[in-house]
Amino acid sequence: MEDTKSFAEMLEETNLAPKHFDAGEKTEATVVKISPEWIFIDLGAKSEGYLDKNEFLDEEGNLTVKEGDTITAYFLSSRHGEKLFTTKLLTSRSVDDFLLNAYKSKIPLEATVEKEIKGGFSIKISASASGFCPYSQMDTKKIDDVTAYVGKKLDFIVIEYTENGRNVILSRRPILEKIEQEKINVLKDSLKKGMTVRGVVASVQNFGAFVDIGGIQALLPVSEMTWGRVEDVKAIYSPGDAVEAIIINLDWENNRISLSCKDTLPDPWNDVVRKYTQGNVHKGKVSRLTDFGAFITLEDGVDGLLHISKLARGKKIKHARDVLTTGAEIDVKIEKIDRDNKRISLDLVGNDKDNSSEGEDEDFRNYVAPAPKTMGTFGDLLKKKK
Repeated sequence: MEDTKSFAEMLEETNLAPKHFDAGEKTEATVVKISPEWIFIDLGAKSEGYLDKNEFLDEEGNLTVKEGDTITAYFLSSRHGEKLFTTKLLTSRSVDDFLLNAYKSKIPLEATVEKEIKGGFSIKISASASGFCPYSQMDTKKIDDVTAYVGKKLDFIVIEYTENGRNVILSRRPILEKIEQEKINVLKDSLKKGMTVRGVVASVQNFGAFVDIGGIQALLPVSEMTWGRVEDVKAIYSPGDAVEAIIINLDWENNRISLSCKDTLPDPWNDVVRKYTQGNVHKGKVSRLTDFGAFITLEDGVDGLLHISKLARGKKIKHARDVLTTGAEIDVKIEKIDRDNKRISLDLVGNDKDNSSEGEDEDFRNYVAPAPKTMGTFGDLLKKKK
């Protein structure tokens, strides 16, 4: 019977969540271990707190407590789940001493984001102490929703302590940057160019989507999303979407990673020779109009060029838009297929005249440059966008 009861008690203790403490909160706890520097106390739910051993030394340097003794302690701060306590009541003076020590030693402290104020957030450190965290110091990324932070208990570093504690500036950035760097160091050993990774879309921009792949963000450019032409990125991806992609570029020096979802899909050009035969007629959609002709989409990822000489039919035109409109569906005839360079030359159905398409290859090369092996840097993309 005793064994059954003991098992039930242990099960109950296992299911208990570690208790949360507010700064200055009082607790009664049992001393469970004494080390050369620290006194450890039992907080229940298989968690411990610790105090500076010097607080339990008398004037002659003798220890005044032993393992098994019950003491009264007050919570100071938490770091990585380790809770620091003190036996001294948190008066205004002891809070100031604690904050000054946290500032000098860069010790993280846990505090509550109380509310948004001009320029940032008001942070409640304890019942008698508050600080200020600027917007730029609350996160490493741009803050879109301030309400996501208000009311939360977070870890901060004291980056400024002046006017005897009346001016306390806090920051989360050093803590977050350290965590991100630790994640990067781990990923450096595991990520390789060409490997397939899974992630979650963090944000969507006109030039692509940023994907979280284990704590760091990689860029999925528009050109690497699919084999077809992407008109609206947000119609394909939304924040929270799961993504499977291949790493096409790793730049650890600048912490930039480029991905491709297109490379996880079959290349439609692999079946072009089988599906499209010279002389056959196919229906296509006008996708782009230029001064040398029109690009006609036969299927996602497969475009053919209807040269302006085929559109003119003996007439003088300066631009493909003089004859066609983007989005229009037309019947075209396959004139020539160049599988190696992924080019298809088209002609209009019923166009029996031998209209010269001299310069078509050069026009095509000038307009469609070879695809780069890497997507370049984030800065390159922005410059191109501008």
